[in-house]
Amino acid sequence: MKARVKWVEQVSFLGETESGHAVLMDAAPAAGGRNLGPRPMEMLLLGAGGCTSFDVISILKKSRQAVTDCYVEIDAERAETDPKVFTKIHLHFVIKGRAIKPELVEKAIKLSADKYCSASIMLGATAAVTHDFEVIQETN
Repeated sequence: MKARVKWVEQVSFLGETESGHAVLMDAAPAAGGRNLGPRPMEMLLLGAGGCTSFDVISILKKSRQAVTDCYVEIDAERAETDPKVFTKIHLHFVIKGRAIKPELVEKAIKLSADKYCSASIMLGATAAVTHDFEVIQETN
């Protein structure tokens, strides 16, 4: 896997992926940025959230769960001093669907956390990563 990050101006950088996608990253105005895009550390959280969500949806589909929506809210804390690594990351999954079995959601999240999600497992080397979930049953 390859990627390229190019300086644009001030503290803005264009990240380009091997698969042909691009994202602009920038800093807050207090750090000399213009707030034109997410911060690099925010990108790490988005990557972990995307990685684990991919796993959870894939596992739930294989379990024949009728999922209609899934999102994960991520709350993270960072160290006070440099390097300001993540020290705590909490992922709260919200799964919506019809006749969703909570025990299968719990199993899918555990499999992602312990075996499949390379992003959150890697972040877990410096941060305490926790998970919880809620299931919203739809009746229609």
